[in-house]
Amino acid sequence: MTSTIGNPLTWGARNIGAASRGLTHALQHAGGEEGAEAPVVRPIELSDIRSALRAGLADFAALRSDVFFAAMLYPVIGICLMWAAVHKGVLPLMFPLASGFALVGPVAAIGLYELSRRREAGESPGWLDSLSVWRAPGIGAIIGLGIGLAVLLVLWLTTAWIIYSLTMGGVTYSDTRTFLTDVFTTPGGLALILIGIPTGFVFALVALAVSVISFPLMLDRDIGLPRAVAASLELTRKSPVTVLTWGAVVAAGLVVGAIPMLLGLAVTLPILGHATWHLYRRAVR
Repeated sequence: MTSTIGNPLTWGARNIGAASRGLTHALQHAGGEEGAEAPVVRPIELSDIRSALRAGLADFAALRSDVFFAAMLYPVIGICLMWAAVHKGVLPLMFPLASGFALVGPVAAIGLYELSRRREAGESPGWLDSLSVWRAPGIGAIIGLGIGLAVLLVLWLTTAWIIYSLTMGGVTYSDTRTFLTDVFTTPGGLALILIGIPTGFVFALVALAVSVISFPLMLDRDIGLPRAVAASLELTRKSPVTVLTWGAVVAAGLVVGAIPMLLGLAVTLPILGHATWHLYRRAVR
C-alpha cells in the first residue's frame, strides 16, 4: 500500500500525539521496575570529592572536543536570560536567575553522566551518545525530578521578587550601576542581602539534598523516583559535611565559570557534571 506524508497539520498532530503518548508512558513508569532493590548508600569523605574531581577532569580531557561545543549551549542560555532580565524591567532578578541555575544544573548535566558512564564501561563515546539518555528505562523518573527542580526554581524566583518588593519597594531600574549602588548603600538593599542570601541558601540546600546522586542513579538503575530521592537524602544524612562541601565546590565552579561573561561555564559545567557521576559511583556500589 502506498504511504503518504499528508498535510503538515496532520503530520504534526500525529507526531505530537506519539510524543505525548511516549512521555505519558515514561512518567507512568517513574516508579521504576517492579522488584528493583533499593541502592545501598555508603558514607563518602572529602577524599572522595577530590577523586571525583580528578576523574571528572580526566573525562573532560578525553571528551573535550565533543563536550566543549555541546556545553557552549549553557553560557548562551545564561547570556540570553541575563539580557532578558536587563531589558525587560526585571533587573533585580538577574542574581536570582544566575544563582538559580544551580537548582536545575543536575538536569542540564544528565548527558554528561551518560558520557562518563559509557567511558567507564570502556567505550569511546561522542557527544551524540549523550542523547541516548532519552532511551533510558528510568527516563520517566528523570523527567519527573527535572520538573520538580524546575518548580523549585520558579518558587525561588517568586520568593526573590517578593523579598525585593518588600525591602526595596519593587522599584524598576534601567541600568545595572544604579541598581547595585542602591543594593549596597541603602537600608533596603542591606535588608535584601541579609534576607535574600539565607533564603536562597535554603532553596539550594533542598535542591542539593534531593539531587546530589539522584540523576546518575536513575540513569544507571531503573529504581524509580522515590527510591532515588531517598538514596540522595540518605547520603546527605550520612555525610552532611561532605555533601555540603560538594555543594560549595559546585557553587564555586559556577561562579568561576560565570566571571568571563558566562563563557567559562562551557568548561566548569562539564567537569562538574562528569565529577558528579564519579561521586555517585563512590556513594553507591
